[in-house]
Amino acid sequence: MSIKPFENINYDVRQDIVNAHIEAWERLAAPGTWLDSERRLAVATEVRQARSCNFCKKIKEALSPHALEGKHQSTGLLLDTEVELIHRGVSDPGRLSEAWTQKVLAGGLTQGEYVEIVGIIASVMIMDTTTMALGANETKLPKKVFGKPARYLPPGAKVKAAWLPIVEPEDAVETDQPLYPSPKVGYIYRGLSMVPETMRNYWALANTHYISGEFVYQFDKSIRAISRPQMELMAARVSGLHQCAY
Repeated sequence: MSIKPFENINYDVRQDIVNAHIEAWERLAAPGTWLDSERRLAVATEVRQARSCNFCKKIKEALSPHALEGKHQSTGLLLDTEVELIHRGVSDPGRLSEAWTQKVLAGGLTQGEYVEIVGIIASVMIMDTTTMALGANETKLPKKVFGKPARYLPPGAKVKAAWLPIVEPEDAVETDQPLYPSPKVGYIYRGLSMVPETMRNYWALANTHYISGEFVYQFDKSIRAISRPQMELMAARVSGLHQCAY
């Protein structure tokens, strides 16, 4: 099955966005670093399921996310600890904590699996929310691709400024392949670096919807249809609504 984003709308979408979505879905369907294709697609399916989870809605409305007991409405394709990571990552990411992260890991996930799942969550959210905003039908998930995960762990990954290991620019090695566009990158860019493939895939998608790293600090220039101040105003408003502390 070929991937066809934005099928039912009668206006043009930037071709680089169309291409980015097709390529991102193809990458998501392929075996990853720690998850095989079937499990990666199950994560994408669960991301969509989380949006209609009644327990997630109750958690979001509660004064504390730990004040309620209940069970997520899941697809049944994944372990409970994976479901918890996905549902909370989708519905209430602003109130996650290090203690919660360690509890999820204790439930049977490795650090690499955790990071890869987070990368898939973020990528699916970018594509699906863009699709919904444009009034298009939800893109059908691709078929699974046979193969085994690469299981590559960067030798320079260590716990420093995050809850899980990251690779600092000075610790990146040749086997990590291209990891950073420059030695000076913010910690938001380093967040997924324990799984370099996941990090590269996420930023390839995110940069297409925002701007690539080479333009980030050029505030007097814009490569989009709106000005850079307009872009940042919208980004700040959306971040505020989503309680993005960064």
